[in-house]
Amino acid sequence: MPPFRLAKEISVVTSAVRVRFAPSPTGFLHIGGARTALYNWAFARHHGGTLVLRIEDTDPERSTAENTDAILRAMRWLGLDWDEGPEIGGAYGPYFQTQRFDRYSALLEQLKTSGHAYPCFCSPETLEEKRNAARTRGGFAGYDRTCRTLAPAEVAGRVAAGESHVWRLKVPQDRGDITFIDAVRGEVVFPPDAVDDFVLARTDGSPTYNFAVVADDVDMAISHVIRGDDHLSNTPKQIVVYEALELPIPIFAHLSMILGADGKRLSKRHGATSVEAYRDLGYLPEVLMNYLALLGWSLDGETTILSAKTLCENFSLDRISKNPAIFDEEKLAWMNGVYLRDMPAEEFVRRMMPSLEDAGLITAEEAAEDGRAKWLLKLAPLLQERTKQLPEVVGMVRFLFQAPSIDPTAQEKVLEKDGAGVALDAAVDTLTLVEPFEHTAIEAALREVPGRIGAKPKDVFQAVRVSVAGGTVSLPLFESLELLGKDTTLARLAAARQMATD
Repeated sequence: MPPFRLAKEISVVTSAVRVRFAPSPTGFLHIGGARTALYNWAFARHHGGTLVLRIEDTDPERSTAENTDAILRAMRWLGLDWDEGPEIGGAYGPYFQTQRFDRYSALLEQLKTSGHAYPCFCSPETLEEKRNAARTRGGFAGYDRTCRTLAPAEVAGRVAAGESHVWRLKVPQDRGDITFIDAVRGEVVFPPDAVDDFVLARTDGSPTYNFAVVADDVDMAISHVIRGDDHLSNTPKQIVVYEALELPIPIFAHLSMILGADGKRLSKRHGATSVEAYRDLGYLPEVLMNYLALLGWSLDGETTILSAKTLCENFSLDRISKNPAIFDEEKLAWMNGVYLRDMPAEEFVRRMMPSLEDAGLITAEEAAEDGRAKWLLKLAPLLQERTKQLPEVVGMVRFLFQAPSIDPTAQEKVLEKDGAGVALDAAVDTLTLVEPFEHTAIEAALREVPGRIGAKPKDVFQAVRVSVAGGTVSLPLFESLELLGKDTTLARLAAARQMATD
């Protein structure tokens, strides 16, 4: 573990780009957090900088190792690697807040010594009474600085006696507006009363969020803080901590919120919100990364499909929109379909195999067999044109692996229609003679059947389709028959013939 460097030892923010993603392990990695991680990652990669992954696990009731693992797993799945942090280490660790309490204590001592922190003995009940009274008067409801003016001897005596207290930041009373330049929003101004003498450390010595995050960012030499705008109101408090430490303030960039299609903040009511939920729905990691990149940032206002390499080469904070982004799952599904259609057949087979295995249709060992591997490559293009999410392939291909049950409605409307039996008999006679049994020869032979028996092509082809696929909708008929093979095709036609009407 590297020695802790007091804030006074860090005279300037490092010239190198150092950014951090600092999730709380109280749940899964959600879409908003994933976009924040992505923007930090892309910014670091663009500038040849460093991405620090820091785990803010100070909520003992909700922070779990399982949630931390889920966050790391989701980031890896998205393709987001980090340069320092859990499982990697680094010169600025530790990277879990629960392992950093000695650092917070040391920094707090520095603020005490410099006169920027003082103990407050007011009980929670007293503070609440004061706040309520202030609200009733319509005045400032922040801390009224009661303990700020206590005589040093009284303070020392009460602390020595073990009286319960917290430590507050002594914010200059003549402090004017708190102003900073946000890399996304431009100039941001908070009035002086936006910050009172807030608590730095609780009675048990644990740091509050706005103190701990500054301590961490100072110790890790963070140059840019890129985060969601839900943290915008925390920024003035953090700025006055930097000022008390007499340290340069990092560059802040606050990202606008992500809204659902209904214009309300994205939440569980909109459906899946975690990264791994979208993985399980069949979205590709590169697609989700691509889509998240465009939720508030654009390359040129027109480009929709872009690679991680293109994103990193072109990413800049000045192209991030100030306006909220709309998460459109239909557009995400469309984009997923584009990626699936454009990938090589070999890659599509690799991507769809987990869905086929999970459905019990084929094992990885069977898929690796030479004949079956070639068969899957023939199947892939038929699916690529029709698939938006990978699990959809299971329903489309099941009939190729398992004899289907005939849909009762299809049986009634197709097989029990007058002439269906004659059509199936003719199809069997015709297909028995087809060699080689491949789709072009199959199509040429079957297209002669309707004229020969005086039937409509649709009636003949639907009778065949229902017989082999179990329903009136399936993958392209002639290609499906080739994939099934002659023996299976003829067997299914013969079985369906027993249900058909002459």
